[in-house]
Amino acid sequence: MTDSFTLHQRLASECDPVASLWLSELLLMKDARFPWLVLVPRRPDIAEIIDLAPVERAVLFDEIVMVSEVIKAVTGCDKLNVAALGNQVRQLHVHVIARFATDPAWPAPVWGIGEAIGYEADVRDRLIGEIRDALPD
Repeated sequence: MTDSFTLHQRLASECDPVASLWLSELLLMKDARFPWLVLVPRRPDIAEIIDLAPVERAVLFDEIVMVSEVIKAVTGCDKLNVAALGNQVRQLHVHVIARFATDPAWPAPVWGIGEAIGYEADVRDRLIGEIRDALPD
C-alpha cells in the first residue's frame, strides 16, 4: 500500500470536483447528457467495498444515500442508478447517476452509449453549486 490517497488519472480527467465528504471525494462526470456523480473514498490502494474497514463501509453507504437524495432533489430524475464496477478504473469509486425516461440511453445503462458531451461552464457551475448547497453541513 502507498501512504497517501491519489485520485486515479482517468477519474481526474473525466470528472470535476464537487466536494470533500467525510470519507469520499465527490466528483461530477464531464458528461452533460447525464447528471452523474462519482464518490471516491480517500483510501489508498482500495479496489472493492469489502477492502474498507467495517466503519468505513457504513460511512460510504451513508454518503451514497446522501448523494443519491441530493441528486434526486436537484434534478427531479425519474430513476437513480448506483454502481461500483471498477472494470476500467480499479480504484474504488461509486457512480450515482440521475436517469430520465428521456435521456439518450434510457432504459439501457449509460456506459458505452455515444460520446460524452461536455457541460457548458455556466451549466456545470450552476449544477455543482446546487449540489453543494443541497449537501448537509
